Amino acid sequence: MAFGELELSRTYEWRGRSVAWERLGEGAPVVLCHGTPWSAQLWAPFARALSEEFTVHVWDMPGYGRSSKEPGHAVDLGTQGELFADLLGYWGLTAPHVIAHDYGGAVSLRAKLLHGAEYASLALVDVVALRPWGSEFFRLVAENADVFQAQPPTVHKGALESYIGTASHRGLTRAQLDTLTGPWLDTEGQRAFYRQIAEADVRYTDEIQDRYPELDLPVKVIWGADDTWIPVDRAEQLANAIPGALLDVIPDAGHLIQFDAPVELAFSLHRWLTAEVGRWGPAGSGR
Repeated sequence: MAFGELELSRTYEWRGRSVAWERLGEGAPVVLCHGTPWSAQLWAPFARALSEEFTVHVWDMPGYGRSSKEPGHAVDLGTQGELFADLLGYWGLTAPHVIAHDYGGAVSLRAKLLHGAEYASLALVDVVALRPWGSEFFRLVAENADVFQAQPPTVHKGALESYIGTASHRGLTRAQLDTLTGPWLDTEGQRAFYRQIAEADVRYTDEIQDRYPELDLPVKVIWGADDTWIPVDRAEQLANAIPGALLDVIPDAGHLIQFDAPVELAFSLHRWLTAEVGRWGPAGSGR
């Protein structure tokens, strides 16, 4: 295990999938949701820091990180949103504070709007939530998934590192790049990487984005000003679509805001959580 990574020692079995997860700390419940092509490890230092005051839950979506990557299992946003609602029930959380990045935004929004999940508050960090999304690379993979899955490992590694590198505005260290690419480098991971891209479909956000004005909970939108994967104008559109939503735009940060501006992101999230917990008191419950 690379230095600083979280050990996701627990599993949740769901419809043949094995979901790796972990719980840290004590206090009001907080759930961290990752996106693509990331895993819970992207949130590792934030999870540890927040666990000093909160009970923090982290998990890898099926098809990602240390969760199962069976070829026959769907990993689309619709499946992940339904799973997340069930996972909260398994954890015994009735109204946690949820923090979501990238795909995790669509997953948490679908769980709330379509599957009855309840949150005390929701922080959306550079999220997939509004059409259009998905790059030329996504479309190319969708049309040629079998070809990409069959690439020689060295070619795949080079393409993967180049692709992931574009998500950072300031540039990634070797250790950071290794953490992000690690789950995708063996044969199973390579196939899973292209499969989750091939299953990306804007219909999963189309089904919910007109319903964002229905959201009746505290929401904070946080965005990197220099995000080239999901431009910052989407942050403003999203905040405007959700009643009462607050917006933080963090300068000199790209899509991987966790690495580009970790201190600024940590302060933004901590201010948000402490204010919400102070307003409503400890929310949720858990086993």
